[in-house]
Amino acid sequence: MDDLPDALAIERATWAAVPSPRVIFTGPFMARAFLGGTGRANAACSLGIPGEAAREEDIARVEAFYARLGHTPRFRATPLDPPRSRPLLAARGYREIELSQVICGPLAGFARFDPAAEILTGPDPAWMKVLGTAEHQAPARRAEKLAMKDLLGVPAAWVLLGEGGAPAACVFVTADGPLAGLFDLAVQPEFRRRGFGARVMAAAGAWAMGQGARFAYAQVSCANHASLTLNAGLGLRERYRYSYFVPG
Repeated sequence: MDDLPDALAIERATWAAVPSPRVIFTGPFMARAFLGGTGRANAACSLGIPGEAAREEDIARVEAFYARLGHTPRFRATPLDPPRSRPLLAARGYREIELSQVICGPLAGFARFDPAAEILTGPDPAWMKVLGTAEHQAPARRAEKLAMKDLLGVPAAWVLLGEGGAPAACVFVTADGPLAGLFDLAVQPEFRRRGFGARVMAAAGAWAMGQGARFAYAQVSCANHASLTLNAGLGLRERYRYSYFVPG
């Protein structure tokens, strides 16, 4: 596992794969905001600057940024966190939520062309319909999915796997140099537990390899045992964990 990308490389790739139109920088943090949907696009992230500690004024500036937008402040906690950030957040009444794993592995271990997979240039209605069967599909999050195509600066594809003329599974994939990000995996309920999740991931991996990527990463809730098991079967293993801190 020594040649796998580290946390900083994966976090940077995630920022590009899940873009935000509003960004500020303060001390060791980058605060990002979209429509208040997915945490990845609506949280303050640690930049991984060596030797730079968190300060009260940085946290206050992040809070003011989100207050102006009418959003709840949210801090994404990763191994890149600067010294003192967690104690400072705890002292201001923040609590930790939504523990997730960042998993990673070589694309060559599972990527495979699938003639039943359609490579789309955007989230069309059929792709969005399948995604709608997944968890956490609030209106703000779905609006972000529809708008993000115009914000992306890296190659991306929306992969839709069909069966018998019906959409069965979907995933969103980006290719950022050697790193392929896999997001928004969903399988229609009537097609679950039949291998369609692994197949659509393999098809997305094949597309990413065609773009020059060598490694895949994904982000999965620690409570989503089915997804973790599926991804482990593809060779994607835990690289690190992250969570969010929100006002308590």
